[in-house]
Amino acid sequence: MSKNTNQNPFASRQTDVSAKRTIRDSKMMRWTALGLMSLTMMAAYFFYDAMAPLKGMLERTQGWSSDDYGIFTSAYSWFNVFLLMLFIGGLILDRKGIRFTGTLAASLMVVGAVVKYAALSGILPVDGEFLGFKMQVLYASVGYGIYGVGAEVAGVVVTRALAKWFKGYEMALAMGLQVAIARLGTGIALLTANPLAQYLDGIPQLILFGVTLLVIGLVTLLIYNVFLDKRLDNQMETNIIVADEEQFRLADVKTVIRNRGFWLLATLCVVFYSCVFPFLKYAPDIMTHKFGVSEDNAGSIAALLPFGTIILTPLFGGIYDKKGKGATIMLIGALMLVLVHSCFSVPGITSPLFAIALMILLGISFSLVPSAMWPAVTKILPENLLGTAYALIFWVQNIGLLGMPILIGHILENRGKTVSPEGAISYDYTAPMLIFASLAVLSVVISLLLAREDKIKGYGLEKANIKN
Repeated sequence: MSKNTNQNPFASRQTDVSAKRTIRDSKMMRWTALGLMSLTMMAAYFFYDAMAPLKGMLERTQGWSSDDYGIFTSAYSWFNVFLLMLFIGGLILDRKGIRFTGTLAASLMVVGAVVKYAALSGILPVDGEFLGFKMQVLYASVGYGIYGVGAEVAGVVVTRALAKWFKGYEMALAMGLQVAIARLGTGIALLTANPLAQYLDGIPQLILFGVTLLVIGLVTLLIYNVFLDKRLDNQMETNIIVADEEQFRLADVKTVIRNRGFWLLATLCVVFYSCVFPFLKYAPDIMTHKFGVSEDNAGSIAALLPFGTIILTPLFGGIYDKKGKGATIMLIGALMLVLVHSCFSVPGITSPLFAIALMILLGISFSLVPSAMWPAVTKILPENLLGTAYALIFWVQNIGLLGMPILIGHILENRGKTVSPEGAISYDYTAPMLIFASLAVLSVVISLLLAREDKIKGYGLEKANIKN
């Protein structure tokens, strides 16, 4: 083993590639693959965020509390965290490949969504409680948890597939575009969920609409499997000789978990996303109770974040591809996150225009960090471990997605809730925003440690992705 600690330990693990071209060398085929997979993730993101603008409607029509909403939101990560489903999904991906794992994941999304619809539509019995949970909340949570397994594993599959198609090409741009298209689903959900639920005459009908989108996403993934991924694999089997050391071995997982750079990246992921995704679940409610925006329009302001990232994430990804500076990009995004959440926590700031400005800044931050973070994994770990590595990162991320909604919902219900004599409910979001701001400060610290580790180990996070 080399004693040079300034070099990436995986730099010597190479794959012997013949001179013959494959369809991944065709720009049109690469971007077609990206488009098909992105449609699947766009449907997943719509369903993930469709309930965010409906917190008030759930309280009025279903009798839910903030605690119920927090528990339901956290259920997305129940099975991923406690049953290690993401880790298992990563192992399946590394052993069974993209087509099998992707189809399984997309199918689980549909199954979970159907269970959630059955709970909210009354098909499943909703009377009574079990272990302190309202039956409707419990059934909806179980469905959301099953969906969450599929959605997170699908995210791992798509990320791994993009690394397969775009390595040596426009990888950061491709990952940025995929995230941008997926977040279009979030933007549409935040913008339209409330009026759609009213137009369709209820939350269950909106959920059924989301189920339909997920079925379409499953179909697009099957098209990708049959016409693109299978063809590429056949060409790679002919044109690429994979050395024995490149084959996946379960023992190699130890290599991942012993890598300090990997854990810094994973920790940055969980801290950063815990400041964003749980915040988005409550953002429309924040606009209503802190900034005085009507419930019908609150989702429109929250939607500025995902719509802004649609343009900015690919832009920053393209900059990373050509100019590098990945560690610097992540640090700048983390600093902006501190600024945004600190301003949101100031009690006296209640102007809707200020809220709009903060959401735009948050959108920039949310574009900077992921545009550099996900491609950085491919520089820290070898290709044969990327499925497991992404799965472990997503698993760590899900710990934050599980804990933060429960914490915020509990604080709102027990410390931030006031009821007027007329029965109107209002919430004080000062304490939750201070929690988000504290996590944002931690993300800055981790970004600095990651930049330092990159200089020590020579991962190349500051170098361009496109090789001349």
